[in-house]
Amino acid sequence: MTTGKKLIIASLILGTIAVTIGYAVNARSRGVVAVEMGKALRQELAQSVTANGEIKPKKYVNISSNSFGRIVDMPVAEGDKVEDNQLLLQIESIQTQADVLSAEASLDAAASELEGMDASIRSAEASRDSTKAELSRIEADYRRSSLEFDRAKALYEGGLISKERFDGQEAGFEIAVAQVEAGKARIVQAEAQLAQVFKQKDGLRFRMTQQEASLTRALDQLAKTTINAPLAGVITYLPVNEGEIAIVGVQNQPGTTLMTIADMSVITAEVRVDETDIINLKLGQLTEVRVDALGDRTLSGFVSEIGNSALTSSGGISTTTTNTDEARDFKVVITLDDPPPELRPGLSCTATIVTAKRDTALTVPIQALTIREIDEADVPSFVDNPVYATSRPGEPVKVEQEGVFVIQNVVATFQPVKTGIVGTTDIEILDGLNDDQEIVIGSYRVLRTLEDEVRIKAEEDPSP
Repeated sequence: MTTGKKLIIASLILGTIAVTIGYAVNARSRGVVAVEMGKALRQELAQSVTANGEIKPKKYVNISSNSFGRIVDMPVAEGDKVEDNQLLLQIESIQTQADVLSAEASLDAAASELEGMDASIRSAEASRDSTKAELSRIEADYRRSSLEFDRAKALYEGGLISKERFDGQEAGFEIAVAQVEAGKARIVQAEAQLAQVFKQKDGLRFRMTQQEASLTRALDQLAKTTINAPLAGVITYLPVNEGEIAIVGVQNQPGTTLMTIADMSVITAEVRVDETDIINLKLGQLTEVRVDALGDRTLSGFVSEIGNSALTSSGGISTTTTNTDEARDFKVVITLDDPPPELRPGLSCTATIVTAKRDTALTVPIQALTIREIDEADVPSFVDNPVYATSRPGEPVKVEQEGVFVIQNVVATFQPVKTGIVGTTDIEILDGLNDDQEIVIGSYRVLRTLEDEVRIKAEEDPSP
């Protein structure tokens, strides 16, 4: 046999062996799925909620006017620091000052009239007392005339005095009786006059009360032309100038706010939290706040207020009772611990609120978690409320269960798990896995269709 024939035969044998090995490898690899692998690890895990909003002072006041008029003095400017009760602006007050002077003059006139009324009362009381004294004298004369008449009557009946003398005594007695009645009538008249004067005095006092109220109202209107700072702070908004007309402020009416004073000692971040996250928030939870204007600088704070009512798109409280698909937000206020002085109201910010934290949680990547239908009999004991899948009559009852694919002997087996808090990239496993247990972590396309008890292999890294 020549050397050439030997080489040809050797080549055929080697080719046959290669084809046989390739076929065997291909047959063995048939049905093997390439996956990304990882392990369940213990690590620190934090669950958080992210929300956007703006910087606001904890306490601020919108200054409006209670009086209509031209601004004649405004000794402050936007950005100025003001003290409590410091003059902010003065509104023209000519008419209100005239109203005060008129009310004061009317009250003074009423006071003078009241003094004259008191003099009339004293005069009427003196006249009444004089009439009473006169009646006392008349009654004494009456008693004396009565005694004299009784004696004269007895003497006349005894024939000791003449008829003429008796008639004189009787006439004197009748005159005394008439004088008593007249005296009593004068006392009644004096009492009536005194009562009338007292009634006039009461009416005057009522008018004085009205005039005092008018004066109080006029003084109040005059005081409202001078606007002082209701608190110490910084003027953060000042849209008016000296010489412009200040109109009476009406709530939520544009153009009625003259300025805004903010107490910058306590600064907050007011953010809007989605309804799906609001149930995880509690007062006092620690928060990191990033302000767009400060770059990557992070501010610390805590949740100080959680809204109970959903907000509308404009920021007001939602009062609708109809069912809509619109997502709803809730207002959450975060108090900053040490706000820098360069913060300004209205700056945009993003808050990250830590709602739960574990120091040594058993975790897996979030993308490793998937859902499969399993038999009801295979539902683990740690599942409290299984979710039943829709099944046809006569078919086995299935349960939708979340879990991961555990790797053992290059086979991926679906393992139900119980989850806990969710971090940025990882999720806590409360039950169903052990430490360092190898699992399938990707890819998402593979996990979506991966079946139970399938042979797997590590996915090759495409990078060179």
